[in-house]
Amino acid sequence: MIMPDFKDFPRAGRVIGIDWGARRTGVAVSDEKRDFVFSRPVIVAGRGEDMVKKIADCINQSGVVGVVMGLPLRMDGSESDTTKMVRDVANKIVEYIDLPICLIDETLTSSAAADENGFHDKKSAKEKLDSESARVILENAIAVIKRL
Repeated sequence: MIMPDFKDFPRAGRVIGIDWGARRTGVAVSDEKRDFVFSRPVIVAGRGEDMVKKIADCINQSGVVGVVMGLPLRMDGSESDTTKMVRDVANKIVEYIDLPICLIDETLTSSAAADENGFHDKKSAKEKLDSESARVILENAIAVIKRL
């Protein structure tokens, strides 16, 4: 189920962060106590159901209690075509998993991940950057959850 916020999101257990992309999807997973977040290899697939199924398989094999997906909003907070695509992907993923999914603003996470990892040339580091962005998304979500 897609949750409107983190209010009823599980408070304990491993969670997975997803940074969806049309060609590559970044993945990160926390430890049980959510003290550490580890980036995982990107998921590579074509558009459509193939990518959705690969993401769902990754989630189901990760032993997590919840899913956090980055939601790409514009700098002013408004939604774009990509925002709609991420919402559509989240709605398709729930057909394959029985876990809560919460969407969180991912504004500037790629820049933060690039800065933290010294990726000055984003093009050459793109594959690593996707999962590092998922790590930043998940760390941000964990911080929000801990404040509740």
